[in-house]
Amino acid sequence: MIREVVVTTVDSAGRAHIAPLGLIEKGDGWIISPFRPSTTLDNLMSVPFAVANYTDDARVFAGLVTGRHDWPLVPATVAPAPRLATALAHAELGVAHVEDHPERPRLHCKVLHCEQHAPFEGFNRARNAVLECAILVSRLHLLPREKVDLEIAYLAIAIEKTAGPQELEAWSWLMQKRDAFYASN
Repeated sequence: MIREVVVTTVDSAGRAHIAPLGLIEKGDGWIISPFRPSTTLDNLMSVPFAVANYTDDARVFAGLVTGRHDWPLVPATVAPAPRLATALAHAELGVAHVEDHPERPRLHCKVLHCEQHAPFEGFNRARNAVLECAILVSRLHLLPREKVDLEIAYLAIAIEKTAGPQELEAWSWLMQKRDAFYASN
């Protein structure tokens, strides 16, 4: 199973980095498998701790994919990496071992600490549509435009029917990024 989360890491100077990633469930731990090159990978290799932030704020995912990296952070309990201030919950992870790979190394992490911060109040189709669109927009350079347009048209149905102000804002960021990508190609 893959769970979409926001991962926070720090470099050796303590500077935080935030990235949306799909974590792979492995027993009672998680595998982080970032592409090379990436700041997340560099950080984990120098400071082998991360925080998996569980959030239902679709703006964070859309924002990170569209270059909006200024999300409030607060100290975590055990790990040196901070957590999202708005996370519903988080898990602090320590890298136990690394499977090297030329494209996507697999960092096997054990859970060091978990905390709940706010209740999960249910699913919203528009939030899920924003998350799926954020993943799609992060792959514009890999996918044919026809596939992208078809999937966005389908996801737009959930936006039109169920979105609130936050989802509409996130969707607009993603559409701006898509439009800019195709305008430059």
